[in-house]
Amino acid sequence: MDGNGRWAKRRHLPRAMGHRKGVEAVRELVRSLKDTPVECLTLYAFSSENWKRPEEEVDDLMNLMRKFIKSDLPEFIANDVRLHILGDWRSLAPDIVEMLEDALAQTAQGSRTLAVALNYGAHAEITQAARKAAAEGEISQELIERHLFSADLPPLDLLIRTSGEVRLSNFLLWQAAYAEMLFLDVLWPDFTPDHLTGALAEFAERERRFGGR
Repeated sequence: MDGNGRWAKRRHLPRAMGHRKGVEAVRELVRSLKDTPVECLTLYAFSSENWKRPEEEVDDLMNLMRKFIKSDLPEFIANDVRLHILGDWRSLAPDIVEMLEDALAQTAQGSRTLAVALNYGAHAEITQAARKAAAEGEISQELIERHLFSADLPPLDLLIRTSGEVRLSNFLLWQAAYAEMLFLDVLWPDFTPDHLTGALAEFAERERRFGGR
């Protein structure tokens, strides 16, 4: 989900306003899932590299996270959405960790999954998974996958990046090995359920060979 800052800059607004508009886009997208065949949506909300941003911006992002969890959890429960977290989220502020633990417990039985990457970086994920695999014996692909944050999620089929940037930025590097990719020249706050519908339609037209002919 890229482009919050540029969205705000183009409108001569503070970056915080771009992040708030980005949260609104998340909310509308999650609400639209019930009308799609998507069983799991993963959102890259906060990377392990985002700590390098100005303290004021990081604080604003954390406060937005608190407000989002508090305001939208009842809706997740009502709409049978299961929350899953990827990343080192237990290193976040204690009150956020407590809120997330509660949200995970209350949504555990949901039939549709919203996976959120928080304090996440794919290099760190793979390193940690390999370390745990090595502790169990001979390292194998299957053993590494068992220790990824996404271990109980379905395979990654489609990876979408917004804002016109054409790179993965340390997101789901292992999982994206055979995922289809779509790079859209639309800033995240302007991303709508219609964009997702269009992305799914394009995905349906692609031929997936997984290394075969």
